[in-house]
Amino acid sequence: MKDHHPDILEREDQQGITTLTLNRPQHFNALSEEMLTALQAQLDDIKSDSTVRCVILAANGKAFCAGHDLRQMQATPQQTYYEALFHRCSHLMQSLRELPVPVIAKVQGLATAAGCQLVATCDLAIAAESARFAVSGINVGLFCSTPAVALTRNLPIKRAFEMLVTGKFIDAATAAAWGLINQAVPEQELDSATQALAREICSKPAISIARGKAMVYRQQMMALPDAYAHAAEVMACNIMDPEAQEGITAFLDKRKPNWAAPT
Repeated sequence: MKDHHPDILEREDQQGITTLTLNRPQHFNALSEEMLTALQAQLDDIKSDSTVRCVILAANGKAFCAGHDLRQMQATPQQTYYEALFHRCSHLMQSLRELPVPVIAKVQGLATAAGCQLVATCDLAIAAESARFAVSGINVGLFCSTPAVALTRNLPIKRAFEMLVTGKFIDAATAAAWGLINQAVPEQELDSATQALAREICSKPAISIARGKAMVYRQQMMALPDAYAHAAEVMACNIMDPEAQEGITAFLDKRKPNWAAPT
């Protein structure tokens, strides 16, 4: 596999877990054009890599991600440029959802604007207790419209709207209580908690996870009867998979299922 922009994005593959680490700490890991390109290339590669069972999205430095690179944006003050940039970012966010494996945001620091959107878009998120979150574009006169799409799909609308119109930070405990992240853990436990969740995912059948992830997000956009019809079809297909048949037989036989270990 070719290495895409190794200076700003690091990749590590280990026992089915792929870790992508944003590496622009001096720029608070802002989503520059180059960072968007590097991330998109990796997600495109992972989508067709059957050895990947779980993705961890991490970052180096004090910030997880500060959102878009405002200095870079200001250098090209053209609406067509901004529309293209936000389209690229939106495509990246949708690519995360379209991966057949779960993505865990491992948040060690600040996550603001499109960085908070990144956390909201990931399937799961674990943060250090010292991490903070905001959609703070309003503080510079810019309503965080694209981050709002992900945020309002994670939080109750009044919680999300409060963040969007005030730009105020919330701490990790509040983010967990509101549903933006799954857990807030002491900083020294962030690595172990994230790895434990990733390994738990890797212990489950890949086909079941892939079918399930796609179903969960697809049914969200459906009316209730259509959602149940779709879920029933997916579950019927899933139960025909050899992994599900082995799992059910093992349960009835009161033994552990014999699933292949991740490579």
